[in-house]
Amino acid sequence: MNLRIAEIFASVQGEGRWVGVPSTFVRVSGCNLRCVWCDTPYASWSPEGPTMEVGEIVGRVREAGLRHVVLTGGEPMLFDAVVPLAVRLREAGHTITIETAGTVDRELPCDLMSISPKLANSTPVEAGEWTERHDRTRRRPDVVRSLIRGYPYQLKFVVNPDEGDGGIGEVEDFLGEIGEFEPERVLLMAEGTDAATLNRRMRALVPIAMARGWRITPRLHIDLFGNRRGT
Repeated sequence: MNLRIAEIFASVQGEGRWVGVPSTFVRVSGCNLRCVWCDTPYASWSPEGPTMEVGEIVGRVREAGLRHVVLTGGEPMLFDAVVPLAVRLREAGHTITIETAGTVDRELPCDLMSISPKLANSTPVEAGEWTERHDRTRRRPDVVRSLIRGYPYQLKFVVNPDEGDGGIGEVEDFLGEIGEFEPERVLLMAEGTDAATLNRRMRALVPIAMARGWRITPRLHIDLFGNRRGT
């Protein structure tokens, strides 16, 4: 089976519970959403990259020599071939994180399901048919509920404290819909693509997270490398 791959690279995990862990990133090209602030348009708005056979992808991961693998996108859960890819990676002894928006449910090997439900701040207002399509697709509490029951998970929400309540009310409403969850697995991530903006917004999120027992995640790769590909 084949997947279109935008890039494969080794770096450190920049976000979430495993921040700082050396990892090989496999970025699948193709997405069912069109977030207005998407920082990987080459895997979403304008998907690119070669089509690769699962065995070839596993071989590239092996060459990197790292135990942790992050399957990201785009939206890797869209594609049937992600299942045999995850199986082959697990058989090779890898620890697997899957980055997903939580709109597609699949059964596959996964050590951390990193779920990033998209809030209203993600909707591209003037994007023609994609405005309605994105808004209709982005919110699937039923899928998220199934994923957090089936896998070790984190819930990562992109918020912007510079705008109104930053989306916190929407996060709380969404959490109320999915039912039982562990508050310490809820992560707030500031929207932004430069270190100065991210640091300022993260500081504003501190009292919000403390009051609710949530966490704040940095974007370490932005601090280290800036907003560029392959990091």
